[in-house]
Amino acid sequence: MKAKKASSAKFRSEKPLNPIPMKRTILVFGLIAGLIVTALMVYSTMSCYRNADFESNMLLGYASMLLAFSFVFVGIKSFRDNYNGGVITFGKAFRVGLFITLIASTFYVIIWLIDYYLFIPDFMDKYVAHVLNELKADGANPTEIAEKEAELATYVNLYKSPIWVILLTYTEILPVGLVISLISAWILRRKSTDPNVAMAN
Repeated sequence: MKAKKASSAKFRSEKPLNPIPMKRTILVFGLIAGLIVTALMVYSTMSCYRNADFESNMLLGYASMLLAFSFVFVGIKSFRDNYNGGVITFGKAFRVGLFITLIASTFYVIIWLIDYYLFIPDFMDKYVAHVLNELKADGANPTEIAEKEAELATYVNLYKSPIWVILLTYTEILPVGLVISLISAWILRRKSTDPNVAMAN
């Protein structure tokens, strides 16, 4: 009888994992993270138009990314504890975090494209004017101002291409999510003492 139970337990541990819970976890937490980061991005962008305080609003933007990507950690933990038997390798945990990050980042990029092209097409002009005014207020000399103006002109030209807008917007958010995914995967990794479960993970 005991041998029969042991054989049954071994069979269960060797069954392939159902990929549906993993996909569902990634989609749910990716969308939650995306909604949070885009909502706060739109709010901070509109705030810039009201008071042109780009510094504080940019800080708000990065804080919103950290808040949103906290759901990477929550998503990995939820998948590990609810669907993966309480164990998960670093690699699988990172994959879950990576795909949550990609969904949230893509959502962020899409909303920014809509916001930029339909509502604030002069955003870069306002941003450049703000940076140059700040330099002048800080007492920068003409050479420094000219160098900064040339640097900003490069970004303005890049922003004339939708492809570059997409790529530059991804670079704003994707690295943050990747770092948090790595940290979360490292913290949440948990090995099983059962070699059959370890192989499955």
